Amino acid sequence: MAKMQENWRDAIADRLRERNKNESARFADIIHYNNRLFDTAAKLRQENLDLKIDKKIRDSVNVTGAGGSSTGFATDVAAITNAQIQSLEKKVLAQQEELTELHKRKGEHSQMVINLNQKLSDLQRLLIEKERVLAEKTALSISLKEELDELKASHVTIKDESLASQLRANAAEDKLRAVQDENTKLLNLLMEYKSRDAEIMNKENDKFVKEKKARIESELERAIRDIPGPSSLGPDLDRFDVDGLPEGVEFKFDAHDGEVNAVRWSPIERIVATGGADRKVKLWDVGKGICEQRGVLVGSNQGINSVEFDTTGSMILAASNDSASRMWSVVDHRLRHTLTGHSGKVLAAKFLGAAFLVTGSHDRTLKIWDLKNRSCTETKFAGSSCNDLVTTDSFSFISGHVDKKIRFWDVRTADCTANDIPLQGKITSLDLSKDGKFLLCCVRDDTINLLDLRQNRIVRTFRNDNFKVGCDWSRVAFSPSSSRIAAGSADGSVFIWNINGPLETVLKDPNGSGAAVTAVSWHPFSSTLASVDRAKKCTIWSNA
Repeated sequence: MAKMQENWRDAIADRLRERNKNESARFADIIHYNNRLFDTAAKLRQENLDLKIDKKIRDSVNVTGAGGSSTGFATDVAAITNAQIQSLEKKVLAQQEELTELHKRKGEHSQMVINLNQKLSDLQRLLIEKERVLAEKTALSISLKEELDELKASHVTIKDESLASQLRANAAEDKLRAVQDENTKLLNLLMEYKSRDAEIMNKENDKFVKEKKARIESELERAIRDIPGPSSLGPDLDRFDVDGLPEGVEFKFDAHDGEVNAVRWSPIERIVATGGADRKVKLWDVGKGICEQRGVLVGSNQGINSVEFDTTGSMILAASNDSASRMWSVVDHRLRHTLTGHSGKVLAAKFLGAAFLVTGSHDRTLKIWDLKNRSCTETKFAGSSCNDLVTTDSFSFISGHVDKKIRFWDVRTADCTANDIPLQGKITSLDLSKDGKFLLCCVRDDTINLLDLRQNRIVRTFRNDNFKVGCDWSRVAFSPSSSRIAAGSADGSVFIWNINGPLETVLKDPNGSGAAVTAVSWHPFSSTLASVDRAKKCTIWSNA
């Protein structure tokens, strides 16, 4: 770069020397003309001097001629002198014109010299500026060259590191594939062991349930034989009066770390299952005069929307916002099945006989699942998000949707088995009477509709000025005898209507937070009622 800069400077210096030579030649012409002018002027002065001498001679001749002796000679001299004078005058005139022309050319050359000096000064200033810019560019070029060298070195280093990383990645991939293969083998082996354990556990659970049910039936028969008459009924039996009304709060406790979305009683024990936004299902024992936590069922990745026991009370099913449904064993709290396949949150999951279950999702589909194979056997497209569903037998179920319609399904057919029933708002929940003849529908327009399934029409509508549906998944429930219905309100109270129409009571905790009640559930053998709300609470209402 320094050699390039030196060559550039030499080229500029050569150009300036050439220009100086050309300009000096022009000045040499001017000096030559000026010298000629001085020579001509000296010659003219000499001729003028000669003319003066001749004039004096002529004057002297004229004087002599006046004396009378040399007149002819004087005349000849005068004639010669006049001719010379005229010739000299012409030469003087020509010399004067030439002198004028030379002065004119001298002025032009002087102006040219001034202009060239000005241009030379401008070029010198431009040269200085160019040299300064060149110096900056040279410094920048040197810096960029050094940076380029560093980048090249870095590139080589990175390339080497990349090659080494690629080799390590290839080795890691090979190791990962080996680990995955081993993991698959271990997982298959684990699933086989789990399947065996589940079969053994199911047999033990069935045996345990049968023995417990037989023991309870035996104790009930013995207790009935020992009862002398209706007048001697004690408070412990009064609380199992299925036709009674709950009167107040028996227990109230914090069930979850966030909103509680679902609640369900066990069909065989005084066990309450709750599901919350904290991704957990919890079991609570409320049968010993105190509330005691019996277990926490984990495995869900998002909030729980519904919980459901099977008919034996040994398994519990939950629907989750993580697009999956899960099943746990109640005895050991172990996760038995995880059913994935929906593309949206699952809002409802119900058992469909002993070997199947059905789920309804926000993705506008309903799926039938085979529990033995842990796979989806059929997908039904409802065209609208499903908020809740109920099963009528091992082949049929009913779903309630956001598009304000109730749909009827049969697993043996592809489409709905009957005409849709339209309502006046989003359907938040469904519940089926014990005899399967009536369907209870909670609607977002703050009404509860009773449908006669034999006629497929609404036979009664329950409403109250103070009753407001608190959320899109608010759950209502029939009482065990289907003679009453219960529904939670947005103000934290629970409304209970008689199936024939009148409002019988409103349960309100005076010390409550007033948070919206999201779900209610009746005990299957008594008038005890459980409710959950958006303030983390679960409340047990009874007439004790």
